[in-house]
Amino acid sequence: MADQRALDEVVTFTSDLIRIDTTNRGGGDCRERPAAEYAAERLAGAGLEPVLLERTEGRTNVVARIAGTDPSADALLVHGHLDVVPAEAADWSVHPFSGEVRDGVVWGRGAVDMKNMDAMILAVVRDWARQGVRPRRDVVVAFTADEEASAEDGSGFLADQHADLFEGCTEGISESGAFTFHDGSGREIYPIAAGERGTAWLKLTARGRAGHGSKVNRENAVTRLSAAIARIGDHEWPLRLTPTVRAALTELAAVYGIETDLSDVDALLEKLGPAAKLVEATVRNSANPTMLDAGYKVNVIPGQAVAHVDGRYLPGGEEEFRTTLDQLTGPDVDWEFAHHEVALQAPVDSPTFAGLRAAVQEFAPEGHVVPYCMSGGTDAKQFSRLGITGYGFAPLKLPEGFDYQALFHGVDERVPVEALHFGVRVLDRFLRTA
Repeated sequence: MADQRALDEVVTFTSDLIRIDTTNRGGGDCRERPAAEYAAERLAGAGLEPVLLERTEGRTNVVARIAGTDPSADALLVHGHLDVVPAEAADWSVHPFSGEVRDGVVWGRGAVDMKNMDAMILAVVRDWARQGVRPRRDVVVAFTADEEASAEDGSGFLADQHADLFEGCTEGISESGAFTFHDGSGREIYPIAAGERGTAWLKLTARGRAGHGSKVNRENAVTRLSAAIARIGDHEWPLRLTPTVRAALTELAAVYGIETDLSDVDALLEKLGPAAKLVEATVRNSANPTMLDAGYKVNVIPGQAVAHVDGRYLPGGEEEFRTTLDQLTGPDVDWEFAHHEVALQAPVDSPTFAGLRAAVQEFAPEGHVVPYCMSGGTDAKQFSRLGITGYGFAPLKLPEGFDYQALFHGVDERVPVEALHFGVRVLDRFLRTA
């Protein structure tokens, strides 16, 4: 069991890491090195030998290995990213990089995404060093750069250039799972991620005939692009159920005592009420237009117009996604991947998933643990290149009314101190016995 010092340290580490501004604005505009050095110092203080690695100066990753007691067992990867998305201080109740602890809550950018989990990992590892604990299997700890952009300087770089550091790793855990979801009726649900939709960030380009804005022009690039964007935005993607989503629907239906009728998933989702939020974004592919760029003067028809679309596809759904985009864009608009990553799926009947479930249930016996698929993606995508199966598991016990998912990339991001304590206990319990 984690000691009081571990519970104190997780709060301190979360606050300290938040105060280290690692804003990732994309395009290489980020510097994670100070946070990486902070993590490495605390790993070294636990008797480990962390390695700091960079593809680009200042974009630092940290990797360390804890030897297990069973050399024949597969290794487990535990990873968290050090970068955060931008935050506009004027919009916040507290400064987003203050790391302020007020009324039992730690405030700041990264409090839930995901410096809280980074702090939990550090607190558990240091607790083990004090107590002389060794896990059954080797545990590889990795803190990565660049997750909030392309991951080229982070997990992608590590997977492609330093695969040897992850030798023997077959499974991994990271963000976005094992948090309390309150359904408004008193039930507490703890979703554990066992899959991710694939990432398909698209660049659309329409070309036409440039000319004067007062003239007839049947080859207007803006018109062509607008029509394609409207078709994409209006498209109704067909239902596609993956094994993980089927399991999620089945277990949620059991929680509510509802007959599992997968022949009418939309009706089933309606019956699940607020809990449908855990599933509804992952029963279909999606494509949402997000950016437009065309022209330079109101009376000039440009010869080119560009748009960007955030596309996501389910495991097994990439071919359908590509074919559909070809149809929706039509002959006058070209599309390409601006960023493309695989969809993931992990078994929900594995011993590891059972261990994750048991760890949560020990400290939240009133909760209902269910699998789910993430609508977005994590560094697990890059680590999957090494044959590592990823689960989303960053445990937090949250109070009623605390909208965890809304705080991801949101204003006034924060995490309760008690939630961090719960996370340390659950993470410690799982990793000791995994």
